[in-house]
Amino acid sequence: MKTQVLDINGQAKKIIELPKFFENEIREDIVSKVLEAKKRQQPYSPSPVAGKQHAAKGKIVHRRHVWRSGYGRGQSRVPRKMLSQKGTRFNWVAAEVPNARGGMRAHPPKILHFLKELKINKKENKIAFESALSATGNKKFIKRKYGRIENINKEVPFVVESEILNLKTKQFFESLKKILGNDLFSVAVVKKAIRSGKGKLRGRKYKSNAGLLIVIGEKEKIKINNFDVAQAKVLNTTDLANGGLGRLTLYTEQAIQNLGERL
Repeated sequence: MKTQVLDINGQAKKIIELPKFFENEIREDIVSKVLEAKKRQQPYSPSPVAGKQHAAKGKIVHRRHVWRSGYGRGQSRVPRKMLSQKGTRFNWVAAEVPNARGGMRAHPPKILHFLKELKINKKENKIAFESALSATGNKKFIKRKYGRIENINKEVPFVVESEILNLKTKQFFESLKKILGNDLFSVAVVKKAIRSGKGKLRGRKYKSNAGLLIVIGEKEKIKINNFDVAQAKVLNTTDLANGGLGRLTLYTEQAIQNLGERL
């Protein structure tokens, strides 16, 4: 499979041979399995000493003639603390237990619950990665991912010369518009909008699209931070297929060489 290497004006500069994985069968089932295994949730839990930072001395005993006894006063057997320094037995207040003011939570989330890692076979991981790469060069999957695009007149995958990485932001956007065309450029730009509904009251006020993914070579750098950027050496299935196969992706010529060496 061959493709054009485009210059910063969107004109074909030369033709190169793409690595074989761009022609591989796209296994959506294995990609879904890998994405599910790679899901991560931020671990959280209350402080280990939450509800225990007090002077409660332990459970009140219910025996006669014993100091700190709750005998005959109708008190429950819970840890208690004294409200005043000298204190009397009638100045005790329940502490530490979940039903007491300032007490610990009954069944809090635990860190270990979030650290369960789903394992995936090496061969399946490789097949999923190659499928995700192949989908970036498949017009059928790109059209399915971006529903408002009717026709893709350009040749995919998009491979550009490394000179584009040296452009300033304004020039980069102008160059990108020439390379992608108006339809694809409209989905390449990251757009941020206020969420409709009550989600905006619950810490998720804004939502945005994924936008374009730029894959660069091992020794290349880019100063523009308007798009997701990944080096060919550390590129993974989640970068390429999170939210569906066929993400709009721009490769540099060096990145294609590095991916060929990697796989």
